[in-house]
Amino acid sequence: MFNIVLVEPEIPQNTGNVVRTCAATGCNLHLVRPLGFSVEDKYLKRAGLDYWHMAKTEYYDSLEELVKKYPQSNFYYASTKAKNSYADQTYQRGDFFVFGKETAGLPEEVIEENRDNCIRLPMKADSRSLNLANSVAIVTYEALRQIGFPDLT
Repeated sequence: MFNIVLVEPEIPQNTGNVVRTCAATGCNLHLVRPLGFSVEDKYLKRAGLDYWHMAKTEYYDSLEELVKKYPQSNFYYASTKAKNSYADQTYQRGDFFVFGKETAGLPEEVIEENRDNCIRLPMKADSRSLNLANSVAIVTYEALRQIGFPDLT
């Protein structure tokens, strides 16, 4: 299906909720270290409830490691600094959606190096950002809508 990437997530409840989204949609989850919590954290487990076994999760020591593993794939980088709306893109099965940590987003160099593939969620000018788990769900469901929600009921 699609691939969700969380770069250095800090809040266990957000990651737990993303696990649920991945489990419910068949998307893969890629976590880039360092994580701001233990994967044994009770809040992480609670937020993910019993969905952990349903979500394929892989861990990486850097975003570069992940990108090198999938050199032929399309990567989209979510940022409030992007010019392109997530809704104006055409997604394909297997695409990667990369989200930064809750307090800082993606590193500036990642945004600069991938400017054409950066996407944003439109919001009011005085809003700083949306919740990470909500942002993941919004982008994921738009991508799924575009390909016809395969294998989902």
